[in-house]
Amino acid sequence: MTKKQREKEVEKPGEAEGTTRTSSVLASIKSYAGRLKAVPRRSSLRVLIVDDEEPIRKFVERVLREAGHETVTAADGTEAIDRAEKSATFDVLVTDLMMPGITGDELARRLRQGDPKLKVLYLTGYSDRLFMEKTTLWQDEAFLEKPCSVKGLKEAVSLLFFGQIEAPPSG
Repeated sequence: MTKKQREKEVEKPGEAEGTTRTSSVLASIKSYAGRLKAVPRRSSLRVLIVDDEEPIRKFVERVLREAGHETVTAADGTEAIDRAEKSATFDVLVTDLMMPGITGDELARRLRQGDPKLKVLYLTGYSDRLFMEKTTLWQDEAFLEKPCSVKGLKEAVSLLFFGQIEAPPSG
């Protein structure tokens, strides 16, 4: 098909009898494509990672950074609240459930008071206890059993935020 054929104009009946209104098919397609490009697509997330065990915290941070996400870490709930108050909002909170002081569940509740859209991934070695203390996982919450694999962690964060196993391509 030649360029001239692609730009062929389609005639549509006009409002006045005997008149026609023309529009370029190619112009319509270009306009639609331009609107699609204007929709922001983002696969990089801001993630707050909270765990009182340093090796776990470092593992989660490394995996999520290598996946292209911006990460901020905290060793406990109090430090996490402080970091959240001094920072832009986070997309995802990845938190240990059982920590000294503020539990992961309480931390999520407090942070969501300021940002109800925050998604929460509980990392726990105590999944049975999670459901004894927290009988319901709310919308935008999930849990992952510790220890977890690199693939499992990346998939859990992606599924929680994007609704699919892999983040959509950015651009």
